[in-house]
Amino acid sequence: MMKLKSLYPLLCLMVGVFMPSGCIEEYEADIPAGNSDLLVVEGTICSNKLNQFILSRTQSVYSSDKTLMARGAKVSVRGSDGSVFDTQENDGCYTCRIGTLSPEVDYLLHIEIDGEVYESEPQKPLRTEGIADVRGVQNTPESNIEVLVTPDEPFEPGKVNYYSWTYDETWEVHSDYSTHVYFDTEKMKAVFKADQFPERGWKDATDSTIMVGASSSYEGQHIRRLKMYDIDRSSERLWHRYGCLVHQRAISKAEYEYELARDQASSEMGGLFTPLPSALPTNIHCLTSHKHVIGFVGCSLNTTDYRFFLNAKDFSIHRPPMKDARTWFDDTSMADCLQMVAEGMYLCEWEDKRMEPGGKLRTAWAPEGLLDVRYKGAYIMEPVFWSLEEGDGGQQSSANN
Repeated sequence: MMKLKSLYPLLCLMVGVFMPSGCIEEYEADIPAGNSDLLVVEGTICSNKLNQFILSRTQSVYSSDKTLMARGAKVSVRGSDGSVFDTQENDGCYTCRIGTLSPEVDYLLHIEIDGEVYESEPQKPLRTEGIADVRGVQNTPESNIEVLVTPDEPFEPGKVNYYSWTYDETWEVHSDYSTHVYFDTEKMKAVFKADQFPERGWKDATDSTIMVGASSSYEGQHIRRLKMYDIDRSSERLWHRYGCLVHQRAISKAEYEYELARDQASSEMGGLFTPLPSALPTNIHCLTSHKHVIGFVGCSLNTTDYRFFLNAKDFSIHRPPMKDARTWFDDTSMADCLQMVAEGMYLCEWEDKRMEPGGKLRTAWAPEGLLDVRYKGAYIMEPVFWSLEEGDGGQQSSANN
C-alpha cells in the first residue's frame, strides 16, 4: 500500500547531520544542492472527470518556509490531435474538466513555471476492466476483516495487467444512549417525546492510500481476491453497517514501478541508504534544463467503481465494553430532577415503582453529547445509496466504457 500523504515527508530532503546508532563521529549527508527545490507533480489524465494536478516543491527539513505548494504555474493537458485543456489554479491545485479521451490519441501534461517548461511523456489512455467482486473475509473469529478485490476478466489475458485502487468509506454510527421521554418541569413528571435527538448517523472517509497490483502471479493474468486493506474487528466502522466505494484504474508498468519505488522510499525514509526522492522513476521531464522532477502522470480512458457493504451480524465483531456514563438516582426526588434539568441533563430512564410497597423512583440522566449522534462527528441525512441491500452493492459505473 502507498499513501499519498506519506510523499510529502519523503520530499523534505535530509540536508542536515545524521547520527547513526552506535557511531561517535557525525556523518554529513552528501546530497547535491541541485536536489533541493524540486518540482513535484501528482495527478492522472482521465476521461469525463474533473482532473486535478497538484504541484509542490521539495524542501529541506531545516527550512522555515512551510509552504510547499507550487503556485502561479500554467498547466494544461494536451493531445497529439491538437486538443488543449487548460487548468484553473487553486493554491497549487490545478483542475480541468476533460471530456471523452480518444484511445488513438497520445496525451501529456504541460507545465510552465518559474521560467521552466515540463512535460510528461505522451501516452495513450488505458482501458480499465470492470470489477467482478469485492468482499470482506474474516479468517478466524479473532482476526480482522480483509477486503479482497477481483477485477473482471482482463481485456488482454496474454500480458501482465497492472491496476491501482482507491476507496471511499461510509459507515453507520449510533449515539451512546437514546431517550424517548423528557422531564416536564410544570407537570413534574416524565412525558413521552419521540425523536428528541438524532440517534443514527453516518461518517465518511476518503483514504489517501493507493493500492497497486500486478497479474503476473495469477493464472490467465486474472487477479483474484487480492487484498486491498483490512479493518480492525473492533473498529467503529464495523459496529453496525459499513459501506465502501472502490475505484479501479488500469495503469502502465512504468506507473506501477513508480508506486512501488515510492512506497519503498516512504517506508525506509530516514534510513542511511534510503534513495533520494530524485532517484524515483518518473515520466515527467524538464524541457528547458536538466532539473529533476518527482512524480508520475498516468492516463486513463476510464475508471470503474464498485460499491459493497459489510454488516456487523455477518462477522465476529469485538465492541469494547463501555462504562455506563449516565447519572443514576435509585431514589429520585423532584428536587433531583429539577437539579438535573438545571445542569443541562436529559432524562433517559424513568422507572416509577412508588405505587408498590417500598417502591421508589429510579431515573437516569445524560448530557446532550451522549444522546445526539452529531456529537460523534456524524451527519444525519441518510446517504442515497444506504438503502441498497447487500446483493445490490455491486452496482458499478465507469467514466467511459
